[in-house]
Order: sequence, then structure tokens, then C-alpha cells
Amino acid sequence: MPFLSVHAVTDPGDEVLLFDPAYETYQTCIELARGVPVYVPLDPPSWTLNGDKFLKSFTSRTKAVILNSPHNPTGKVFSKEDLLIISEACQKMDCFAITDEVYEYITYDENKHISLASLPGMQERTIITSSLSKTYSVTGWRIGWACAVANIAAAIRNIHVKLTDSAPAPFQEAALIALTSTPDYYESLKKDYAMRRDFILQLLKNYGFHISFEPQGSVFVFAELPKSWQISDIDFMTNLITNAGVAAVPGSGFFHTDPDDQSYHHRYVRFAFCKSDETLKAAAQKMMKPTESNGRVLHDSK
Repeated sequence: MPFLSVHAVTDPGDEVLLFDPAYETYQTCIELARGVPVYVPLDPPSWTLNGDKFLKSFTSRTKAVILNSPHNPTGKVFSKEDLLIISEACQKMDCFAITDEVYEYITYDENKHISLASLPGMQERTIITSSLSKTYSVTGWRIGWACAVANIAAAIRNIHVKLTDSAPAPFQEAALIALTSTPDYYESLKKDYAMRRDFILQLLKNYGFHISFEPQGSVFVFAELPKSWQISDIDFMTNLITNAGVAAVPGSGFFHTDPDDQSYHHRYVRFAFCKSDETLKAAAQKMMKPTESNGRVLHDSK
């Protein structure tokens, strides 16, 4: 749905702001619409939104801001203060906001998801996108939706019907049942994911990772390699896959601003914990087992 939303509002040469690090598909959506992605870096370790940097990223060509909260890959849930900065800028610069709220029901501790569209003045300029994929664990079904004012919704429908026409009818029927789930389902979902989050956080800490920011939402931990490990994210993952058979995603693939100015771009790894308890426990056993060939633990770079 972000693909359709970007195409519905973007003309060739229009700029679309993204928060960096960013889910890599957004860039492709913008470029296929012949727009220009403009990245606004979030400041580590807590991935803080710098209001001044954000405001300075706007130009006369800015057409939209894409906001993914809870955020992939960092697990940040944008706060009410963050959202006010974004909403005020969108209204001042008269641009759209495209929100990807696919993890809206997966938040932890006291963190709450707030839709940008709920803020004053934002309903008419926000396109809300989401899907069944994460909340109902059916990522292969590709059932999603967009909510927008009538003229934008019509543009999205016009593009959609020429690309995929419609989702399979049985999946749509199942989606209706899923969307009528009672509140206890969502509470159980959060509880189950919170336990998985805590499990993988402890695993990574035991392994030696520096966890400076615990995910507030989503199903990912964006873990920082300790400074004492003289190894890049890609080299680390190559070793982990080779020696333990455990896969994660090198963090450098999510960063898009100039790497020469940001030394931390190659210091993060994204781990997903949307797995069964058995899979997570098996990964833990493999990661904590020394390599048979030389007896060193897997993160030893010597």
C-alpha cells in the first residue's frame, strides 16, 4: 500500500522525506514514481528525531513524508512530541503524510502507538496504510489497505486496479473475520511478543552485544556491535551464518545517508523475533556454542 500511496500523490521530481534508517522498499516506491527520496537521519542510540534537521530537509519540491511507526528496523515508537513536530511541518509546508502502521498493535511497556492522522489538521492530509501481515501473522497473504480522503482514495484505487485488480476472495473473507477479533486477542499478541523480545534481548546481551535501545514496538532488535569487536556488520553476519547457521540482516542496508559522515552505519545488525519459541531457543543454542574448528566464540574477530 505505500507503493500505491506514493504513486497517487507524487509527480516526477517531487521529493519525499524518509527517516533514516529506513525500510529499503520505500526508496524503490519513490523512485518508480520518478520522485526523489530525501533522508532525515534519526540520531542514535535512541533514534531521536531532531526537529531542526527535519525542518531543514523540506524544500519547495517536498510532496510527502513517509512515517513508519512502530519503526522498522529500530523498534522506535514515535512519541506524541515527535508526531507534533511532523504534523506541524506537514501543515506548514502543505504536504502529505504517508503512514505505515503495520506494527500498530505490537508495542511494549508503556509505549502506545498514535496515528498521525489523529492529530489536529492531519486527517485530510494523511494516507494511513497497514495490512494483516504482522498483526495476524499472515505475511504471505498480502492483504492490505489505505485510508485517505475521497479524492486520494480514488487515485489509489485507480492505480491498484491496473496493477493487481484485487486480492483473492477467500483471503478477503478471512480478513473480515480477523478484523473482528476481540480485545483479548491484541493483548495476548503483545504479551507473546514481549516475551520473545525479552528472550532475544537477553540472548544478545549474553552473546556480547551492546543493547543501548530496547525496541518499543515492532518485531525487531537493532543491536549495536560492541566497539571492541573490530568487525563490520556484513562480516559479522557472514561469520554467524557460516559458523552457527543463524541469519539476521546487516544494518548497513537500512542506512542511506552519506556513510563517510556516519561511522555507525556498519555497526548494527537487525534481529527478528517473530519466530516460534522453538526456533528462538534453537538459535540461542547455536549462537552460544563455540565453533568446533577453533574453539573461539562466533564473534571473535581475531
